[in-house]
Amino acid sequence: MHKITMLGTGLIGMFYTKTLHSHRGQDRVHVVYSRTETRARDFAATWGIPNWTTDMAAAIQDPETDVVVIGIPNNLHYEAVTMAAAAGKTVLCTKPLARTAAEARAILDIVEQAGVFHGYLEDLAYTPKNLKSLESIQNGALGKVLWARSRETHPGPHSDWFWDPEQSGGGAIVDLACHCIEISRNFIGKEIRPVEVMCWADTQVHPIAAEDNAIGLVRYANGAIGQFEVSWAFRGGMDLRDEVSGTEGTIWLNHFLRTGFEMFTAAGRSGYVAEKAEGETGWLFPVGDEIHELGYTHMFTDMFNALDKGIAPMETFYDGYIVNAIMDACYRSAKSRRWEPVVLDVWRGAETVEKAVAYIDYDEHFYLIKEEKMPGGKLKLILKNKETGQVIQQVR
Repeated sequence: MHKITMLGTGLIGMFYTKTLHSHRGQDRVHVVYSRTETRARDFAATWGIPNWTTDMAAAIQDPETDVVVIGIPNNLHYEAVTMAAAAGKTVLCTKPLARTAAEARAILDIVEQAGVFHGYLEDLAYTPKNLKSLESIQNGALGKVLWARSRETHPGPHSDWFWDPEQSGGGAIVDLACHCIEISRNFIGKEIRPVEVMCWADTQVHPIAAEDNAIGLVRYANGAIGQFEVSWAFRGGMDLRDEVSGTEGTIWLNHFLRTGFEMFTAAGRSGYVAEKAEGETGWLFPVGDEIHELGYTHMFTDMFNALDKGIAPMETFYDGYIVNAIMDACYRSAKSRRWEPVVLDVWRGAETVEKAVAYIDYDEHFYLIKEEKMPGGKLKLILKNKETGQVIQQVR
C-alpha cells in the first residue's frame, strides 16, 4: 500500500484521486495540496483525504507519503519535481512533462540523478482499446506500421491557466498534441527516432496568444508518419479517435463520442454527462466508466505495479522529454512553414533502422504490386517486371 501526496485539486486531480480510490484500491491519497484553501479543504472532504494544505513543500515532505502525484499547472512541474526528488519520493507527473524540451530535459536529469522512480501520466496511451491495439501491432497483425493518426478535439480547456502560454507553454499543441504524439510513438515504435515535423497552427476562434487549432506530421526514421489533429474550437463534446495503417492491416479506434452509449432526451438529465460535453438535452453520449475508458485505471495500475516490482513503467519522464522535443519542432515548423528537425540531446532508441520496402515475389520474373477480385469474379493482378521495371496487369 502506498500513501500519496496529490498536488492539485482541478479536473485532473479529481480524475486521479477518483481512480486511486476506486475499485477498493489499497493506494490512497493521504494529503492534498491546492493553492486555494477552500479548494484544498473541500477536495479533502469530498474524497476522504485526512490532510490538506496550501504549502506545496509541506505536502511533498509529508513523512507518511512515499509517492507524489503532480496535477498542477505546467509552469509548476519543475519546482514540484525538484522538491519531490530531493525528498526521495516516487514522482508521477501529468502530461505534458514541461513547457519546452529544455525544461523537460532538466526535469529528467533531476529524477535520474536522484535515482527516484518516475512515471509520465499519459492516460490516453493506456486506454483499453489502445492497449489491445498495441498488443496486436506488436504481435505483427498489421505488419510494418506506415501511418498512425491521432485526433483530440473539444471546445477548450476547463481552467484559465491553460489559455495563458506563459503558464502552459502553448495552446492546443502543448495541451492535446502531447497525447496524440505519444499514442503514435507507441504504435510506430518508441525505439524509432522521430526525425522531422511539418506543422500548421493558428488562432482561429479565441482571443488568446496561443494556437487553438493545429495539424502536424511527424516523420520517423523508418519512413513511418505520425499525424495529429487538435482543436480547442470543436463543437459537440470531446472527440478522441486513432487510426493505424500497416502493410498487413488497419485499426480504427473511437474512444469517446461513439462508444455504443447514445441517449436522446428532450427533458434533459441532471448533472454531469461526460468530460467536455456541451449540453444536457438532445442526443447525448455518456460514458459508462469514464476513468476506465480514458485510460486512468490501466495507467495507475501500470505505475504502481512497476514501482512495486522495481521496473520502469510503460511511460517514463524520458518519454515526456521526447514528446516535448517533438512539440518544440511543431512550434518551429508552424512559424517557418517548413519541415523542422526534432532536436534530441538524449536519444536511447535504435541508431539504425531498416527503411527498405519489402517486395513480394510473384514469380521469378515479377513482383506482386496488388491483386484484386473484380466484379464478375475475375482476379486482376498488378505486377512489376524485376528486370525492366515495367508495370503490367493480368486478368484471370
